[in-house]
Amino acid sequence: MGSPKVAVYTLGCKVNQSETEAMASLFKQSGYEEVDFDQVADVYIINTCSVTHLADRKSRQMIRRAIKNNPHAMVAVTGCYAQTAPGEVLNIPGVDLVVGTSERNRIVDLVNEARMAETPVNAVKDIMGMSDFEEIAGEEPEHHRVRAYLKIQEGCNRYCSYCIIPYARGPIRSRPMENVIHAVQRLVEMGYKEIVLTGIHTGAYGAETGNVDLAMLIRRLLEVEDLKRLRISSIDPNEVNEELLDLMAGSQVLCRHLHIPLQSGDDRVLKRMNRVYTTSDYKKLVEEIRMRIPGIAITTDIMVGFPGETADEFLHTLAFTQEIGFSALHVFKYSPRRGTPAADFSNQVSWKTKEERSKELISLGRRLSEKYAETNIGKVYNVLVEQDTRIKDALFWEGHTDNYLKVVFPCAEDDRRGFFVKVLLERYSDGVVYGRPV
Repeated sequence: MGSPKVAVYTLGCKVNQSETEAMASLFKQSGYEEVDFDQVADVYIINTCSVTHLADRKSRQMIRRAIKNNPHAMVAVTGCYAQTAPGEVLNIPGVDLVVGTSERNRIVDLVNEARMAETPVNAVKDIMGMSDFEEIAGEEPEHHRVRAYLKIQEGCNRYCSYCIIPYARGPIRSRPMENVIHAVQRLVEMGYKEIVLTGIHTGAYGAETGNVDLAMLIRRLLEVEDLKRLRISSIDPNEVNEELLDLMAGSQVLCRHLHIPLQSGDDRVLKRMNRVYTTSDYKKLVEEIRMRIPGIAITTDIMVGFPGETADEFLHTLAFTQEIGFSALHVFKYSPRRGTPAADFSNQVSWKTKEERSKELISLGRRLSEKYAETNIGKVYNVLVEQDTRIKDALFWEGHTDNYLKVVFPCAEDDRRGFFVKVLLERYSDGVVYGRPV
């Protein structure tokens, strides 16, 4: 008899990815061997997403795939879909355990307890009154020691009218600063070159106490010896403050990249969304950022088809997106989430209209990405090499610059994963910058 096998699958955001890696590590510490999700395993962990109805559907598909892979395995479902719809998950024949977005630090024990139970176990807890950040002791990412996603914060108090996440994740809880510093030190010692700070509402770090904030945390992290790169996963417009910009302008470690969700380029839509800024606020912020940090990449999320979004309001979003000139767009179609105010709004936009608007905005995003990339051609950047990749039968190394350009350059014999390579950027094609080492 060999070691028992565990397989994990992540849907959704970088927070989920971080949590899945931690849970997998807990199983490995308990003597399990991790195998690919499509292999036969003794335990399957599906970490679900519920940000749209498509995420719900994909979560159900992956649960059923696990059951099909091995009908006799223990199937445990965690994450946002499990938290908000545990009954739906338990109704899928073959599911043994539903955990939600808490108690992940007990996942191995919960699986063992569920194995002894006669019926599927619902271990989902009420998270709305939680006040402490859940540390998952197994946090040991394994990606060739290149980039690690470090969760520093949980929950959201914003309650945008379309969003299920505050109900799925509960109120803001921040990881204690000393714990974050220790985790970064450990990851650096393990050989990781880039640390990405992530959370459900990363920019709200420390907001529940008022004693610390994200800039204060980053100032401390920049003192960590041998930390090469630090990146912020996402931050809301009203959370980009002077101290953060000072740190970014004065540091070679803090990446020149900010992902600042816009959601809509129309003020009336923003108000209905319960966002707390206007397009004027957003534009002023971007102008200040670019003045302080030349060459910075500013990327964003934009939603199309929010209830009541008129043709004119969408055109305002198109025009504003063009005016700002983002480096990249993440475009997604509004999806009604049960229990959120927007799900009950009148004037729901048709799927066909959402699809048309999405395609138009994605097309604009491609043009903007190309325009931004072109401004970097002819420059030399440090590229952190992540993996090799094959393009038209040729082998390349692939990595990212600090301003989040995906760069490929010809593959040499030696393994460059996890190394920084100086690369002259020569041309842009189909979302990739081609270059050569210098």
